[in-house]
Amino acid sequence: MASYWLFKEEPSHYSFDNLLKDGKTVWDGVENNLALKYLRSVKKDDEAFFYHTGNEKAIVGIMKVVSDPYPDPKKHDKKYVVVDVVPVRKLKRPVTLQHVKKDKFFSGFELIRLPRLSVLPVSEKFWKKILEIAELQL
Repeated sequence: MASYWLFKEEPSHYSFDNLLKDGKTVWDGVENNLALKYLRSVKKDDEAFFYHTGNEKAIVGIMKVVSDPYPDPKKHDKKYVVVDVVPVRKLKRPVTLQHVKKDKFFSGFELIRLPRLSVLPVSEKFWKKILEIAELQL
């Protein structure tokens, strides 16, 4: 069974629109030990939210993981791993960190508990709720 994740990136460095244009990318640059532990747990066919950090602070798209973790070819240390991802779709509307923090449903969500991590697990209940919020017509 596939798992769900949230991957963070600064949009000025690499945005979801870049991924849509490129069609595929190597998700690299993860250096925090806990984030690396999570990245090592990611499997091919898992899905991940693409979260824009910086000024945006919002979940903006969905990606599919198309490889199991493998050693980062740019590093000479097996501790560092990467995965390949492809875009699935842009969300109809971004789900902001502010919205998530205000909604009591999300208490216990790692995005709030561990705000500095760049790779986080997402439970199925949080995944479905975020998709529901993103599809709402306001």
